[in-house]
Amino acid sequence: MAAKKGNRVQVILECTEQRESGVPGMSRYITTKNKKNTTQRLERKKYNPFLKKVTVHREIK
Repeated sequence: MAAKKGNRVQVILECTEQRESGVPGMSRYITTKNKKNTTQRLERKKYNPFLKKVTVHREIK
């Protein structure tokens, strides 16, 4: 079976608020994006279980 070809890549989203606050642990999510259509870094609002609220998560490399 041949490997899939395409523009979709896996990216990791990490909480920006938690990094600044110094709370232990790190909230991360894995998702996919189309690198051809979305060239900038993804930014999504996701739930952070450590802070117990919805925060902004940004794509990391």
